[in-house]
Amino acid sequence: MSLGSVMVDIEGWYLTPEDKTLLTHPMVGGVILFSRNFHTLEQLQNLTTEIHALRQPALLITVDQEGGRVQRFRDGFTLLPAMQKLGDIYNHNKKFAKHLAHECGWLMASELRSCGIDMSFAPVVDLSRGVSSVIGDRALHTTIEGVDELAQMLMLGMREAGMEATIKHFPGHGSIVEDTHIEIAIDQREYVEIANSDLQPFRRLINAGVVSIMIAHVIYSAVDKYPAGFSPFWLKTILREDLHFQGAIFSDDLSMQGVAQFGSYTERAKMALQAGCDMVIVCNNRKAALEVVNGLDDYNEPASHLRLIRLHGKKDIDHQQLVTSERWHKVTTALQKYIDEPSLTLDLL
Repeated sequence: MSLGSVMVDIEGWYLTPEDKTLLTHPMVGGVILFSRNFHTLEQLQNLTTEIHALRQPALLITVDQEGGRVQRFRDGFTLLPAMQKLGDIYNHNKKFAKHLAHECGWLMASELRSCGIDMSFAPVVDLSRGVSSVIGDRALHTTIEGVDELAQMLMLGMREAGMEATIKHFPGHGSIVEDTHIEIAIDQREYVEIANSDLQPFRRLINAGVVSIMIAHVIYSAVDKYPAGFSPFWLKTILREDLHFQGAIFSDDLSMQGVAQFGSYTERAKMALQAGCDMVIVCNNRKAALEVVNGLDDYNEPASHLRLIRLHGKKDIDHQQLVTSERWHKVTTALQKYIDEPSLTLDLL
């Protein structure tokens, strides 16, 4: 059995019979975990072991563990700063900011790998424009150079721990006010403006070797009438042909309101896959997930399987050895001074 093209979620701390039935459907290729799926480190390790044992090749297990407002697992994990903090440091001390970004990426990925997680959907490489509340302090910097340099170091730190980075939200989500989780988002800029700004961090990180990208649900109306994740122009013409990206392309969650006007869940999934996505995400709606996996039962794209299989975690890390290591203590101590306890935790992609 190969990896399917749909990523789904599960209900709680343990797999239910209904979860197992869904996860063994041939169209499923991955699982995204949320805060509701984490109780203790031991419980999480048992859960990921059970998920990985369900089939071969093993399902990809993912989570959003960016830091700041978007950190699903907290108790027993190091609290990570909002990525904007790295940008603030970068403004005064580029060398130290880049070092801290590398170590932050290593720490985040190491802790997740020690619990059996394959991927974190991070980092955000949207340019900070000061207008998007949903991006906000998740963005690394206001400049192309700042985002590029910090994101590259995060990527390398994650890779050292055995995890590939997933940069998001292509081709850039930072220039609009609307939140695609709850409303339609339209960016009216011309292509040349986007290409010379927001697109540049993606271009540079692709050249640096990133192998996974998540697409925005934003409609760039001067370019295409469809959201980027449903657009062959953005995914095939720009991402594959112009930027020469050969890695895996993930849709954002198809349950989000930003794409609700584009037909049924199955129709949205087909649009995204036909446009060029390798895997579509359907979460927080079990009925929709079942509709999609059953509606795509004849879909098969061998090239996507090869791209996705590269994203499994590469190293087994013992949690106890990790948290007693000198490096872990050094990094957690360094990060502690940059933590602001978030007033809002986004349980979103």
